[in-house]
Amino acid sequence: MTNATPEGSDLPQASIGRVIVDQRKIELIALGLMIFSLWFYQLGSWVLPGCLAAGILLGLLNHLATEYWLLKVISSGRTPTRAELTRATIVRLSILAVVAVAIAALFWPDGIGVLLGLAIFRLIALVMTTLPLLKELKHQ
Repeated sequence: MTNATPEGSDLPQASIGRVIVDQRKIELIALGLMIFSLWFYQLGSWVLPGCLAAGILLGLLNHLATEYWLLKVISSGRTPTRAELTRATIVRLSILAVVAVAIAALFWPDGIGVLLGLAIFRLIALVMTTLPLLKELKHQ
């Protein structure tokens, strides 16, 4: 399957570079959160801040993978089936869960920061994607 858009259409072309550019706000927030988590290094251990930063990074990678998949679907012009949506989500979240739990188990008990970092990032990403939608609905 190529990333080319159909002739004469205004559909965006799917590329990782485009996703990175389009998602720069959330990337900057994730970077800020990771830097802020490293502030906890003052408590004497690098494990908790490192795990928090790893969780935020995993959340960001999941977000970017989701956006890339959605852009590919949109640029292809086809409508995915419910089974395709479910399968893509389960595969992506299964990989995320296995990696996050493995890191948490490896660095236990401070490794739980990975899951905390994921939760914090997910909450912020949810708010950042919901607010523009709410503003759009308010204007209609």
